Amino acid sequence: MSMKVRAAVIGGTGLYSLDGMEMVEEILPETPWGKPSDTIKIGKIQDKLIAFLPRHGVGHFLMPHEVPMKANICALKILGVEEILAFSSVGSLREEIKPLDFVLPSQVIDRTRGRDSTFFGKGVVAHAPFADPFSANLSQRIKKAASKIGLPLHEDKTLVCMEGPLFSTRAESHMYRSWGADIINMTVLPEAKLAREAEIAYQMVCMATDYDCWRESEEAVTVEMVIANLSKNAETAKKLLAAMIPSLGNGDDLSLKQSTKFSLITAPERRNPDTVAKLRVLFPDYL
Repeated sequence: MSMKVRAAVIGGTGLYSLDGMEMVEEILPETPWGKPSDTIKIGKIQDKLIAFLPRHGVGHFLMPHEVPMKANICALKILGVEEILAFSSVGSLREEIKPLDFVLPSQVIDRTRGRDSTFFGKGVVAHAPFADPFSANLSQRIKKAASKIGLPLHEDKTLVCMEGPLFSTRAESHMYRSWGADIINMTVLPEAKLAREAEIAYQMVCMATDYDCWRESEEAVTVEMVIANLSKNAETAKKLLAAMIPSLGNGDDLSLKQSTKFSLITAPERRNPDTVAKLRVLFPDYL
């Protein structure tokens, strides 16, 4: 790309395309961590250049733990992306968060197992802060766009990320509620962690499809139940995105710029040259 694509949308379950996109280019780049989930579509919406990447691939052929998240984030970074608006289907752990409701989480609890959640290691150590996993600036813009289209949002909620691919047991669901979690999914991590390391502002918009399985009077969550609400949520997500376009990719949140530079611990003379060569794709200015 001769021009930088400053904003990207990652589509979750049920959101595999964007309406009204004037296609400019489709790419499937090779990164030091392999290829992304699927072809990245780069196009114009309301004259704004946007990159779109379906997290699970078009047709949904990647399980949550199979999503090549390091390749996904690296590929977007190479394009020049500075902020990511990510969508995800979630289960609700609270009575007030009903199926078809939209939620803006502000915190995350990690219940994944064995996922590679960092670009670092193998001779280069870095410790990036992750106290606030999401971009407050991007979140504010999402709230304004939702208000324009009359979409209520549940705000400042805690999202627990489970390993999957099976849904929770009832005991687990009750445990997450006792921890203060409000919604649950399988994909916010390590996606949000990798975006932080790559210095990309990131906010997930969560779309409730079911009540998980904590409600004893409710039928336990099934794929059929989830799919029944996916298309409705996808249509609402596209409306929200259309309202968001004018405020995306304008350089409004550069708070992470060069932040990883100050997270590096390993002395330059002790850094593994092979790892450094891979990391230079992400951080060409200071590695």
